[in-house]
Amino acid sequence: MAEPTLVIMAAGMGSRFGGLKQITSVDDQGHAIIDFSLFDARRAGFKKIVFIIKHEIEDSFKAAIGARMENFFDVQYVYQQLDRLPEGYSVPDGREKPWGTGHAVLCCRGTVTGPFAVINADDFYGCGAYEAIYSFLSADRPDSEYAMVGYKLRNTVTENGHVARGVCEIENGFLRDITERTHIEKRGSDAAYTEDGEHFTPLSGDTTVSMNFWGFSTKMLDELNARFPAFLDRSLPENPLKCEYFLPFVANEQLQEGSASVRVLDCNETWYGMTYRADLDSVRAAIAAMKDAGVYPVRLWD
Repeated sequence: MAEPTLVIMAAGMGSRFGGLKQITSVDDQGHAIIDFSLFDARRAGFKKIVFIIKHEIEDSFKAAIGARMENFFDVQYVYQQLDRLPEGYSVPDGREKPWGTGHAVLCCRGTVTGPFAVINADDFYGCGAYEAIYSFLSADRPDSEYAMVGYKLRNTVTENGHVARGVCEIENGFLRDITERTHIEKRGSDAAYTEDGEHFTPLSGDTTVSMNFWGFSTKMLDELNARFPAFLDRSLPENPLKCEYFLPFVANEQLQEGSASVRVLDCNETWYGMTYRADLDSVRAAIAAMKDAGVYPVRLWD
């Protein structure tokens, strides 16, 4: 069986955050969140990683992250560029926004040839999440059985604004449906979402949400490729400058068709991220506390 690969989506520039989040230091030693993700991945067993980046950030990303990680992993790169489209399609005039997470992972087709996990470069997932997904990917399973690490909503929200989360419906340990809520705000230990900016619907803090931590076979790459033209045909006439091909949408389509299943791997880890610049202080404090507790050494890669 092929060794599992960790795919890291690192092409985004962090528009709301105001800078290149992927290489922003979160401790006194200069580590970025991605350092902790890779450290946890290595401890869990991952040896192969693929970074999804853009050519525009290639030099800075490789200098800050990639070159160092080549000492610990088999490292490869793929490039999510706007013009990476099926034959017969072109980038709409004025389009600058990337095509979304589904397109990012699709760019790995031909490079990733075995089971793989997918994460965001600027999210802290916790060591337990990597252990769970590596164990899943290392087992002999049907190509149509995927996995998703499920987080409790209360462990994923920010004090500094709203977030988007995939809200999950689960039955007997398997994902039955996932609904993207693009505006969720913290409400104590719970939360609430709005569709119109005025009326809010409560959400329990125990609600399971997706943080874009997935486990797939190469079947998913073929599905992303096959479904992309239909997405473009449907979405370009309606929203040519901002439509996005989201990874969870493609997973959900297969669920509804019955062509794939998604096992939900429960995770009690706390997610940390930097959606907003103001989140940086809380991330730094959390990292410092985990180092004090011995979860991480002071210097990760010594």
